[in-house]
Amino acid sequence: MTEPTPPVPTTPLPDRPVPTAPVPTTPVPTRPVDVGPDGTASSGSIPSKPLGSARAGGTVRRPGSASTRLRGVRLGAGLTSVPTVPVPDPRRALPVNLEVPEDRRHCSSCGAPVGRARNSRPGRTEGFCPQCRTPFSFTPKLVPGTLVAGQYEVVGPLSHGGVGWIYLAKDHNVSDRWVVLKGLLNSADEEAYSAAVAERKFLAEVSHPLIVEIYNFVRHDGAGYIVMEYVGGSSLKNLLRSRRSAHGGDPDPIPVDQAIAYLVEILPALQYLHDAGLLYCDLKPDNMIQSGDSVKLIDLGGVRRMEDHRSPVYGTVGYQAPEVGRQGTSIPSDLYTAGRTLAVLATDFPDVQTRYATDLPPVGETPLFERHDSLHRLLLKACAPDPADRFQSADELRVQLLGVLREIVSDLRPEQEIARHSVPSVLFEPPDVVSEDLNWTHLPAPRADPADPLAGWLSSLSVTDPAVRSAVLRAAPQDTPEVLLALARAALDAGLFEEAEDTVARIIAHDPWEWRAVWLSGLSELAKDDPLSARASFNAVYGQVPGELAPKLALGLACELSGEPRIAEAMYEVCARTDADYRAPAAFGLARIRAERKDLGAALAALDGVPPTSRSFVDARRLRARLILDADPGLAAIAEALESIGSVTVEPQEKARVRAQALHAALRRVLDDGPRPDIGLAGIPAVERTLRDGVEVAYRDLALLTEDPAERIRLVDLANSLRRWTAL
Repeated sequence: MTEPTPPVPTTPLPDRPVPTAPVPTTPVPTRPVDVGPDGTASSGSIPSKPLGSARAGGTVRRPGSASTRLRGVRLGAGLTSVPTVPVPDPRRALPVNLEVPEDRRHCSSCGAPVGRARNSRPGRTEGFCPQCRTPFSFTPKLVPGTLVAGQYEVVGPLSHGGVGWIYLAKDHNVSDRWVVLKGLLNSADEEAYSAAVAERKFLAEVSHPLIVEIYNFVRHDGAGYIVMEYVGGSSLKNLLRSRRSAHGGDPDPIPVDQAIAYLVEILPALQYLHDAGLLYCDLKPDNMIQSGDSVKLIDLGGVRRMEDHRSPVYGTVGYQAPEVGRQGTSIPSDLYTAGRTLAVLATDFPDVQTRYATDLPPVGETPLFERHDSLHRLLLKACAPDPADRFQSADELRVQLLGVLREIVSDLRPEQEIARHSVPSVLFEPPDVVSEDLNWTHLPAPRADPADPLAGWLSSLSVTDPAVRSAVLRAAPQDTPEVLLALARAALDAGLFEEAEDTVARIIAHDPWEWRAVWLSGLSELAKDDPLSARASFNAVYGQVPGELAPKLALGLACELSGEPRIAEAMYEVCARTDADYRAPAAFGLARIRAERKDLGAALAALDGVPPTSRSFVDARRLRARLILDADPGLAAIAEALESIGSVTVEPQEKARVRAQALHAALRRVLDDGPRPDIGLAGIPAVERTLRDGVEVAYRDLALLTEDPAERIRLVDLANSLRRWTAL
């Protein structure tokens, strides 16, 4: 007998909706989002809270405000590889017919052009400066075979520098080792020479594997020379020049990961000099030599003591910080040269000494900055106009550069590769996310500074109740920065927003560059459902620590909640591919954004990035099933949803709910499109008879697991309406 077909109710099964971002009722004015040619969104298009000099109001940044916790050596840092540069026989490094081009002949004293051609007469290689009458000579004074100071045999000239010729020589007193003789200024007479040597004697005390070694100071025929270690290889300027020549004369920058690797390698040398009270002053590609798989700083002619405010400052236009002429040199001015060097290596922009002598090329003209937002933000901080807004130590810059390098290397991997490892941050705890719901309480907490006077006292506090903890912190022996930060966080956890904001204001009044206070402002703004203000706070933090992932995760959440999905997606993507600890919260964020724009495949791909070893794997599979079922899927997709939830251990009620929803959807699809006995749905063939039996049982099982009596009755009624008719 033929069974009549009962109606299929269209009442949807109660289900949790996919989280969506609330739209704020009070809009905050903002600039339109800048989108590059490839559709990428830049965080530079959204407002950022004032921080640092913009907030200081004339306050001078205190010396030593960069924490020692940022302290951290090999080329590539284990993250990328840099091609080695062979070290040739030093004699092969000697140029043939070496001449100084006329356009590079300048007075060593006043910098005026000298030795230039006039009226068809070639320029002179020797003479006197027409401006200051200082003698000049562009003819090598030492010929091969000359024995200098009875010890150093000249082999030939290597190059001509700012103070004269540089020669290759052999040291007969030390196993014929190769050395370099470099002319010494102020050596025209014995008294001037003695003063010059005394002034530069400290260079002989510099001893670091990444810095060329000074061996001696000697005189020969009235001229003074510094005797230095010979470093074979190629300068980074020559590497750039070679790449440009091979590219037909057009710029061909060093690959960005390799350019960063060079800076990451050399920054410990700058930190060593700074710790010794010295400033390098003239970092640039010319003064970095790659030899084999290592890099060294050469040319210590510009090195000076920090307390020296009288002797001449040697620097290079396009690299020297703009305030040096007015305020002198400093650690931030040294780090400015590091930022400029990295920008030149990675972009090879030709007008570094003219149009962009003190600025970076705009993002719209620089594809590298469009693709790697973190790199651009790092360079903006390193080359900030105000020295107080720059990095305050080479270690601080290096830590952030390593973070940026990890991001870039992850972006250069094949798409199928995702972050398999996590790298502990010096500045942030890992994110605390297990479920799919990301809110301000799950965002990473900034790590405490162990150098704080009360760091030990704070670590001994075992009070977890926020209100009680706030009371204990108010009675702390001293209001140190860490105590105030902990007090603000405890007030925030207790819902005491006004107290938290007052404490944050105290911190910033004391130190306008304390970005952790602005981080707490962002958390408070999220807690008060003000994502527009929160994204300005987190954007400011991002600018201060551009190599960290925590601000990007927070900025992604704030942008998602405030209606900037493209920037949110860009932030989440960086987090998901860079570090395993950030994959789950970023994957959930990506899934929410992509599901909202109806891109189911991309949403599922994001969730598939959460590995089975993650604590969030179950939630990822559960959300995966729900997204599939909410998208009016076909039978194959319904089977996939059931497989997603069936492969993990979830609460019985949740599993029953998904099973009922899936089988109900499959029954509708079979009634509309016909049976598909070849497709199995959790062991049930996709035909009407078996699906009716399966969905009836599923709703009855769900009713048994439901505590609400009214909901239980509704589910039983639904099961009855779907059961197939029989003769009995």
